[in-house]
Parts: sequence; C-alpha cells; structure tokens
Amino acid sequence: MIRPSVLVFAGSDPSGGAGIQADVQATAALGAHPLTSITALTVQDNDRVYRIHPTPADLVLQQAKALIDKMDIAAVKIGIVGNGANAEAIAEAIGLLRQRRPNLHVVLDPVLASGHGDRLSADDPRETILRLLPLATLVTPNLPEAAALCDGEQRAESQAGLLLEHCRNVLIKGGHGEGPDVVNRWFSRSDQRTWTWPRLDGGYHGSGCTLASAIAALLARGMPMRDALDQGQSYCQHALASAYAIADGQRMPDRGITLENRT
Repeated sequence: MIRPSVLVFAGSDPSGGAGIQADVQATAALGAHPLTSITALTVQDNDRVYRIHPTPADLVLQQAKALIDKMDIAAVKIGIVGNGANAEAIAEAIGLLRQRRPNLHVVLDPVLASGHGDRLSADDPRETILRLLPLATLVTPNLPEAAALCDGEQRAESQAGLLLEHCRNVLIKGGHGEGPDVVNRWFSRSDQRTWTWPRLDGGYHGSGCTLASAIAALLARGMPMRDALDQGQSYCQHALASAYAIADGQRMPDRGITLENRT
C-alpha cells in the first residue's frame, strides 16, 4: 500500500507543539505521509518565541527537490516561511510539482506572528504571505491574520472577497473572537459554509498548524474541499479537547486522535 504524501514547508519548534513537529503528527494521524522542508529554526517554548533563524533559501529548495525528484507528492502545506527568499524557493518548488500535478492542492497557513505576537519572520511576514497566496488553493487565516492581509478590513465577507481574488478557497477561523462559540467561515468562488464549534477554555500551542495539516492530509487522500474542511475541523476540535499540559501556559493538542478513534 502506498500512502499519499504531503510536503510541508514550516519551521522547527523545539517544544514539539507547533511547526514541523505539529504538522508531522497531524498529517500522519489523518492517513497521509509527511515530507518536510524546514524553513527556519526557532527558539521557543510552549508560550513564547524568542528567536527565529531562517534556513538558507537554497537549502529549503534542495530539501524539497530531493523529495520531488523521487516521490509523488499529493498536496503541500505551508506554515512559517522565514523570509522572502524562502518564499521564492517554495514558489519554485511548487512550480516543479505542478508540472507533474497541475491541480496540486496547496494549503497556506498565513502565520504572521505567534499567539503572543512574537515575530516569526526575518522580514515583513505579510509581504512573504502575499507572494505565496496566488499559489495556494486554500488559505486559512485567523481573524487578526485576515485583517492584516486585507489592510485592516474587519468584515469577513469583505476579507474573503479580497483574498478570493488570489486564492480559490478561504477559511477564516474564529478562534480569536469572543463568545461561547468559535465560528469558522469558508468562502470559495462558488460556495460557502459556516461551522460553529464550542469555544474551549485555555490556550493551545499549534492549533493552526494542526488544522491546516489535517486538511492538507485529507485533500492529499482525494477528499473534496468541503469534506476535508469539515473533517479537518472535527479532528482539530477533538485534538484540542484532549489537549494535555507539559508546563504552565498553552497546552499541547493531542494529535494522536484520529477520525476513527474519536469518542
């Protein structure tokens, strides 16, 4: 049996809660195989990011090309990019992949800062994301990220309209909102849907990475976009509900939860 593979571009988190470490766990839990190109080394714990060291762009591309040359890659997930040069390297890798698979799904998690607002790029992260946005088939901003990418626009419908000029699908996540429920809204050029999830107490390290990688894995397995969004969110919600602590502060989602063993 051959599993579909997801190529992940993201930074390494030594706490094991976000970045490449979270992507690998979530991708595997949803039935795909994670391949990785590390874009940055970070100095962080489960709450704060203290330093970020982008990987040289030629090494980002070399990591990817070694995999592209041998393996059939069914989807791509992009997290922390590190800097503009790395965005160009990722764009080149996606170009190579689309020569073989024109309809390749690319899930872009537009990480602009940590949950505490710590910087996650050596240069302007917004410009880096905007460079990659036209290559994505799905972008998954939270509320602050959507506003930043849309020049401060606060209305979800208007944000979606602006982002859909560049990307075919937009999932605006409501985790940074208020009230008893988290409202996530999907917009495409032909469809839209809203999901409502109970808001869980506390903070969680790597929740955005978990969701984006789960969706990428399901798309790699051939699931339609609407279903991948639905099942990916369900998986993420259960992973957060089962989260555990390793220290004070944000808890770690239990990414060992699968679609088959949820209770």
